[in-house]
Amino acid sequence: MKYRPFGRYDIQVSALGFGCMRLPTIGSDSTAIDEPEATRILRFAIDQGVNYVDTAYGYHGGNSEKWLGSALQGGYRDRVHLTTKLPCWLVDKAEDPERLLDEQLQRLQTDHVDFYLLHALSAREWPKMRDLGILRWAEGAMARGKIRHFGFSFHDKFDVFKEIIDAYAGWCPCQIQYNYVDQDIQAGRQGLLYASSRGIPVVVMEPIRGGRLANLPAKIAEAFERATTSRSQADWALQWVWNQPEVSLALSGMTTMAQVVENLASADNSGPGTLPKQDLALIEEARTRYRSLFPIPCTDCRYCMPCPNGVWIPFNLDLYNRAIVDNQMEKARKSYNEPRRPGEDTRAAACIQCHKCEELCPQKIPIADWMVKIDEQLGGE
Repeated sequence: MKYRPFGRYDIQVSALGFGCMRLPTIGSDSTAIDEPEATRILRFAIDQGVNYVDTAYGYHGGNSEKWLGSALQGGYRDRVHLTTKLPCWLVDKAEDPERLLDEQLQRLQTDHVDFYLLHALSAREWPKMRDLGILRWAEGAMARGKIRHFGFSFHDKFDVFKEIIDAYAGWCPCQIQYNYVDQDIQAGRQGLLYASSRGIPVVVMEPIRGGRLANLPAKIAEAFERATTSRSQADWALQWVWNQPEVSLALSGMTTMAQVVENLASADNSGPGTLPKQDLALIEEARTRYRSLFPIPCTDCRYCMPCPNGVWIPFNLDLYNRAIVDNQMEKARKSYNEPRRPGEDTRAAACIQCHKCEELCPQKIPIADWMVKIDEQLGGE
């Protein structure tokens, strides 16, 4: 395993971090973690040198933290930097952060977390947290030994990111969405450089764009056919992130052992400034093709889930995107109209236009409008 510096801090982290948002599940229920298999792949990753594990209060319907607390027993807790996040949307009073942190520590079966992040900060959440005195509270929590370092994850524009960075000198780390497609989206490369210039560690989430960069449509994937180096599509995406010295680590939400093994091999071959110019040019070509073809900018982060009416939102968005890119509308209609069991209709047609998903979407996608359009386009057999 390759290790990288963590900003100005005397910490070395594995190039690959284990994200606990896309764990294997039993059936289609995202809250039903396949705990034996999830534990097996996590412990294998740690045994191979991964030392950074990331979860959050709401992942897998709140069950990610509960599972992780058990999975890190048997000495594994002491071998990793453990990160979880404060659900800012559940904070209304000054005493809420302490209550929520205590609940999380109990779930995680530990007396402290190494990194505690404000989850999904934006122009909406940051002023509320700031005015409730969150920075003063965090300093107290660190003094009491409940958290070692305090940071934030982010989904908004660069100007908001800069405001947050400038508000506190001790952020450790900041976590941003960053990949070769989204290098100018949200904080983007501008945010990466800004945080790094201040010695703040930058943790990258969505380096493979929710798995989408590992399964590219042919029109995009053919950009890599001229490469002299043989790489998987996922490896191209990861190497692009690791090629940048300002990146402290790349988080990957791994669902299968095969994904863990592949990503570990990629990490072993990574390093700042190791991609030749011709490879960077191919990645840029793939990026240009990707951005021009997909109509909906969904990254499969699943913050929109669960839908109160059972719609599997990312499935519908991805199905429509691929139908457009691959010009396979009939194939998409067939998949969309496959029979469902009673009470399990996950199609866009089940959307009741409550717009709750849009409040949570980091990409600000007008999901309800797309559900109508998707059903109009794919609903007829």
